[in-house]
Amino acid sequence: MRKWIVALFMALASSAALAQQTPDMDADLTVSRPLHVRGQGPVVAIDAGHNNFHTAEGRYAPFAEVLRNDGYQVRSLAAELTAPALAPLRVLVVSNALAKENVVEWRLPTPPAFTPAEIEAVREWVRGGGALFLIADHMPFPGAMASLASAFGFTLDNSVAVPSPRRAELFSRANGDLLDSEIVRGDVAGVPVTEVRTFGGSSFRAPPEAVPIMRLGSDWTIVFPEEWGVISAVTPRRPSTGEDLRAAALEFGKGRVVVVSEAAAFSAQAAPGGPMGFRADGAGQNKQFLLNVMHWLSQGAAEAR
Repeated sequence: MRKWIVALFMALASSAALAQQTPDMDADLTVSRPLHVRGQGPVVAIDAGHNNFHTAEGRYAPFAEVLRNDGYQVRSLAAELTAPALAPLRVLVVSNALAKENVVEWRLPTPPAFTPAEIEAVREWVRGGGALFLIADHMPFPGAMASLASAFGFTLDNSVAVPSPRRAELFSRANGDLLDSEIVRGDVAGVPVTEVRTFGGSSFRAPPEAVPIMRLGSDWTIVFPEEWGVISAVTPRRPSTGEDLRAAALEFGKGRVVVVSEAAAFSAQAAPGGPMGFRADGAGQNKQFLLNVMHWLSQGAAEAR
């Protein structure tokens, strides 16, 4: 037990180390066969109004550039999430939002990052044909974003999910953890993915009508620290069940939602422990997976409007 705790403690980087993650704009961010004419595709907004750890100008700059290279019109949205703010958008991306109380201290409690009015506005916008890409990484981000996710039937764990033995987090068709879906098959553009790598996140459960995309195996442990990077023998934990997920998709009214419980997979970042995202070993298909997610989200919203 002690060796397992030490390994997990080393896996949980401090917030200071996480702050050293910087966008890697020298990674390959090109798109060989863009789905849209550059600058004429659907409008995508990346949330920047809720103390987000990932923004279009910061750690998600590579994410934004890949979308631009696929023709999307990418904006940063720092405003309150209201019906008028959402109306021009095809897709809203919300990654690692936080309440102001947790910007400096990543510890419990983790109040909601969104007001009830914002949650209702997003819910109704999706119901009417919008598309939400919700990305909540490890604790404390799921705690801050749980109320928004629950508006669509998802239950986020304010946790960190860790495989045992500690290893690269590879979800593949071969190991059975990357499940068949329109997104994995790449039905929109005809480019399937067979393997995706993630870089330390949490877990969640989806409503019955959702389509699971990445599943955490029975050899994963879900840990619930009171403070990020601080664990002990008495820190609450539980084994993963067949319901614990890393990614899932949902059709909601006329709109669509994708929830993922890890963020670095969709970017390219330089970090103290080595590259994260597109440049990392085993992540060669991550960029295509991002495109497949966006194609599914934006196509559904386009058909609904």
